[in-house]
Amino acid sequence: MSEIEKVKCLIIGSGPAGYTAAIYAARANMAPVMYQGMQPGGQLTTTNEVENFPGYPEGVTGPEMMVQLQAQAERFKTDVRTGWVSKVDFSGAIHKVWVDDTKEIHADTVIIATGASAKYLGLESEQHYLKIGGGVSACAVCDGFFYRGHETIIVGAGDSACEEAHYLSKLAKKVTMLVRKDEFRASKIMAERVKKTPNIDILFNTDTLEVLGDGQGVTGARVKNSVTGEEQVISATGFFVAIGHKPNTDIFKDWLELDETGYIINKPGSTKTNREGVFVCGDAADHVYRQAITAAGTGCMAALDAERYLAAKEG
Repeated sequence: MSEIEKVKCLIIGSGPAGYTAAIYAARANMAPVMYQGMQPGGQLTTTNEVENFPGYPEGVTGPEMMVQLQAQAERFKTDVRTGWVSKVDFSGAIHKVWVDDTKEIHADTVIIATGASAKYLGLESEQHYLKIGGGVSACAVCDGFFYRGHETIIVGAGDSACEEAHYLSKLAKKVTMLVRKDEFRASKIMAERVKKTPNIDILFNTDTLEVLGDGQGVTGARVKNSVTGEEQVISATGFFVAIGHKPNTDIFKDWLELDETGYIINKPGSTKTNREGVFVCGDAADHVYRQAITAAGTGCMAALDAERYLAAKEG
């Protein structure tokens, strides 16, 4: 059996929340150890241009920002490691965590920054343009600016999809909204808002068959009406998917309070969970804002909460 490693502060997951927590924890002499997880750098590594994060007047790519955040965390001696946390046991005062099903770590405090993953349609063409940053996005607030004056498509039927469509309508020349069924899942007020917006065209009973492009960027989508069987091609340079997010919290469900969709419930005004010494930041708990800047803010909060927790124990 391998030797158990004991740490003062363990950060699970990277991204703006995890790295910010690491910077603050390291500067507080908590000697944080971070495991980056399955997607080092988090969702931002799939974002080609970030123009709404303060301090980057010319913008920055998501991967570049994550490299810089990691370097800043390591500058203050954060121990950044590759690997994913496969199991946890938060039943006692010492928090037990297993990495890659083998290594066992006992942590005085744990900061969870595992984020959430956007749900996509799963089409090969969609994934191609997503990976190359060629016009597929799951965040209109993040990327809508790039489609000012363009024609766009958004897939979804809930409140988030309606909010994003309405946001896009203020920037894009035209927004075509694809709804799989014959009605919205959104609240009436949100549905009415998009119906009354002149440049939003709503297509009900419509499935996406393929995202079209020229190899470099999106040029439209081929869609099918599920009732009539009719196919058509819609022109667009931006293809937005708003069918929900899945928080990466499955391994915590036996120990932490989660809401009905799996987001970790934190105590109001803090990053504390229902387990003493376990804190959450970023998109693993936030289903409302889901922005890099808000994730970073809660990362700071989590490190401060963890520092105060340790100080109270030691005092």
